[in-house]
Amino acid sequence: MLVGGVGYLLTSLTEQPEVWKLTVSTLMGGAALMVPLMNGFTSRLTSVEETLATHTCEMKEMVTGGLARLNEITELFDLVDRSALPREAVARLVRSAATAGTLAPAIVQDFVRVEIMRLAALMEDLGQEVAYREGDHDWIMTLTGCAALTIDATSTWGEADRDLWRSELGARYLCAQRDAIERDVRIRRLFIIEEPEHDLPELSRLRAEQQNIGIDVRVLALSGLAPKVRLAGIDDFIVFDESLSYEISFDLRGVAARTAIDLHSDRIAHRVQQFRTLWEAGQ
Repeated sequence: MLVGGVGYLLTSLTEQPEVWKLTVSTLMGGAALMVPLMNGFTSRLTSVEETLATHTCEMKEMVTGGLARLNEITELFDLVDRSALPREAVARLVRSAATAGTLAPAIVQDFVRVEIMRLAALMEDLGQEVAYREGDHDWIMTLTGCAALTIDATSTWGEADRDLWRSELGARYLCAQRDAIERDVRIRRLFIIEEPEHDLPELSRLRAEQQNIGIDVRVLALSGLAPKVRLAGIDDFIVFDESLSYEISFDLRGVAARTAIDLHSDRIAHRVQQFRTLWEAGQ
């Protein structure tokens, strides 16, 4: 408005016709309005160009990363196709591992991760034509290392139990439990014997040794249990973080014949309650 008024004033001083006065003042006013509009448009255009450049870089990185992963997956399955391995089994392994580690408790996710890494290391060792393994109880050692809250274990005192605690595996197992206690994991162990008089000096020594590293230890005599509890069956099991049960089955010679990992919530709840009942009956 001001610039248009100045233009009208100047044309009036030169005594121009009215139509020129209006034309000049309109042109000058319009030009004055166009300058900030053009500046604003230039600024917005620059901002849009910068935004587009940023999005273009991000899209390029995304596409490049996606193509790299696609190439890696294609290469892996090409290796499987050229090997003696059944492709369906490899796909099943990947799918099962991914599913098991998605919605499972934290200890199960950690266990799956460690087992996948262990399997990968074993395959690499086999590729070098030599593989070594630390004992036959990898699961129990791995789970002890993955535990974050609690470990509740029953242990039927017999020849198999004596052999375990006397072995190199037993020593490593105790070291793993000591490390877990240092991570603030609460560990309780219930030794189960037939009669009170079976609390032998060796068991007393072992109980004191485990108590010294921070394990809560009790001894339960089966003869003192109520018939209802005895009839329910007593077997060895370990509950980790109240989320997973590691179970041991023995053959007729008292040798551990099979181990199992149980993740069914109803059976875990049963094991938790079973341990609680037996623990309260122990001394």
